[in-house]
Amino acid sequence: MLKHKRLIIVVILLGVLTLWLVNLARTKYVIPILMYHSVDPAADNDNLLSVTLDSFQRQMRFLKEHRYNVISLKEVADIIKNKKKVSANTIAITFDDGCRDVYIYAFPVLKKYNFPAEVFIVVNEVGLVQENRMSWDEVNAMQASGLIHFGSHTINHPNLAELTSEETIKNEIQGSKKILEEKLGRRVDSFCYPSGRFNAKSRKAVIDAGYELAVATNPGKGSPNDDIFALKRLRISSNADNLFIFWVESSGYYNLIREGKRK
Repeated sequence: MLKHKRLIIVVILLGVLTLWLVNLARTKYVIPILMYHSVDPAADNDNLLSVTLDSFQRQMRFLKEHRYNVISLKEVADIIKNKKKVSANTIAITFDDGCRDVYIYAFPVLKKYNFPAEVFIVVNEVGLVQENRMSWDEVNAMQASGLIHFGSHTINHPNLAELTSEETIKNEIQGSKKILEEKLGRRVDSFCYPSGRFNAKSRKAVIDAGYELAVATNPGKGSPNDDIFALKRLRISSNADNLFIFWVESSGYYNLIREGKRK
């Protein structure tokens, strides 16, 4: 009986501690932005760029059932710029690369729950079947839903931090914006740094090109949490199959630990 009571106390204390840490993360960090790549029914646990369809369905259902406020990236930027108050369960969803399986598998799930999302596409990879990329018709079909917004992931997916030619940097950033706007028939306001890598020069090029926001991955310890041209994101992959892990990661707690390790 005594052991049973002790176990109950330990479980309660762990629960309280977890909630405290998660709430601490929420106050220290901006709105969690989830970063997906591929949604592949056959994805394995070692794939850092993919989640299974089953996992994705359960994750989105979790957000819906727990009444998360899923908003667009543009709304995230507006909240940060204008220092607006926001509920602790607010979150945003993004996809990098424009994988075709996002159109086939993730899109129907997003529509089911009426969740907005941002998809960043590499201009020169659109329509490449061998690379699992969406076609322009599929891109436009997703855009027509009103839920999916498309942003630039450059023309060729280079490491912008390693480029030295200002002309090349400008073409990748500004040129991709121009092409996308012609293809989509609307203004393109968001940019995604390939592999999350950027420097002061490429960040300035994004601003000069007329984008309203840009996302990275995790710029590093000491980087500001309110930089709308280097928004931090949380990579969701097959290792977040467990919903508890997904809950922790989507709360910002994981980001807190990750940055703390860099001290």
